[in-house]
Amino acid sequence: MVWDKTTNKYGNLFGTLSKIRKNKYDLVVNCHRFASSGFLTAFSGARHKAGYKQTPFAYLFDHAPHHTFGDGKHEIERYNNLISDFAGTDISKPKIYSSASDIEKINPFLKDNFICIAPSSVWFTKQLPIEKWIELCDLLSSSTTIYILGSANDSDLAKKIISESKHNNIIDLSGQLSLLQSAALMQKAKMNYVNDSAPLHLASATNAPVTAFFCSTVKEFGFYPLSDNSRVIDAGEMDCRPCGMHGYKACPKGHFNCAKLIDVKKAVQ
Repeated sequence: MVWDKTTNKYGNLFGTLSKIRKNKYDLVVNCHRFASSGFLTAFSGARHKAGYKQTPFAYLFDHAPHHTFGDGKHEIERYNNLISDFAGTDISKPKIYSSASDIEKINPFLKDNFICIAPSSVWFTKQLPIEKWIELCDLLSSSTTIYILGSANDSDLAKKIISESKHNNIIDLSGQLSLLQSAALMQKAKMNYVNDSAPLHLASATNAPVTAFFCSTVKEFGFYPLSDNSRVIDAGEMDCRPCGMHGYKACPKGHFNCAKLIDVKKAVQ
């Protein structure tokens, strides 16, 4: 169910609540800390309601643990706290499952030696600069096939990487694969190179090998990769890093050194 906020914002909020209440859920778990999701949870009519204590309307929840941040705990630990009262404290890695049709879709792309890169991010300061992606591609063996993953909106970025890289075996798949198809392809790759963004979590959920570049954000936020073969590469400690949890449309300091000083050579060592 989607709460459409673009038109008739609050009318649609109450409409969403009505749909939830009609389904008569036994359990509603709220992973956000917004007033809107707190409202939907509190008045859902569910027999058991859970959400973080810092969420507006949390006083109406049945289980409301404190949300912690910046203490090194991974987000999956924070989420598990929301169900720990009945599910216990053992932490499990996230998992997603691609269908047979998803596997069939990516079969033509399976080769002996291929890697995937996902160069785009919603936030500028969480995205490795294009010149770094080009440098990374140039460092990879010519026998390696490079697939570029992303949405259709990332096609221009992909085309620029292909046109400016010296690597002659880069294929743009942006906009051609669904989320689950992309995850299935990443699972089969020799390595996946990503930003601190959604593809990182696709890798974690399929235990795909992954190297994540962290620019303005840090591992301590709790969104680092969980794959058995995973690592984070960053520019090290800086007075201005991290500058924010989600990133910005531009570097607040104007220099963007947290990205420009990342050594991509470490990614292929």
